[in-house]
Amino acid sequence: MRRLSVIVLTAIALLSVACGEKKQHAGHRLVSPAEFAKEMSEPGTVTLNVLGIDAPRIPGTDLEIALERLTSGHSMPPNSAALAVYCWSGRTSAAAIPVLEKLGYTNIVELDGGMQAWQADGRKLIQTASSG
Repeated sequence: MRRLSVIVLTAIALLSVACGEKKQHAGHRLVSPAEFAKEMSEPGTVTLNVLGIDAPRIPGTDLEIALERLTSGHSMPPNSAALAVYCWSGRTSAAAIPVLEKLGYTNIVELDGGMQAWQADGRKLIQTASSG
C-alpha cells in the first residue's frame, strides 16, 4: 500500500510539473497593467480585446474580437505581429491564449487581471453605449 501511495504521489508531482511548464509558453507572458501599457505602445503591437465590440475597452485598443470568433477568419493581424491581449477579469484572455497560439501567434502578452486590474491601477477605460 505504501508503494502505491509513493507511485501515485510521484505521478501527481510529475503531472503538476508538466502542467506548470505547459502554462509557461515561450511566446506568452502574463504582465501587470504598467507592463501591458508599455507593451501596447511598442511599434507593431496589436492590442486585442477578446470580449468583442460591445464591451468596455482600454484606450488604444486596435481590435475587438470575441473569443468565439477568433478562429472564424475575422480580420486578424499577421502571425508575426506582437499581440497584447485582454478581457474583463483575465479568464477569457487566458482561454484565448491557446487559440491564438494554434493560429500561429508566438509573441503574446496578456494583461494579468484584465480590465479590473487596469482600473485598480488607476487607469481609464472607454465605455461603449451598451456597456454603460
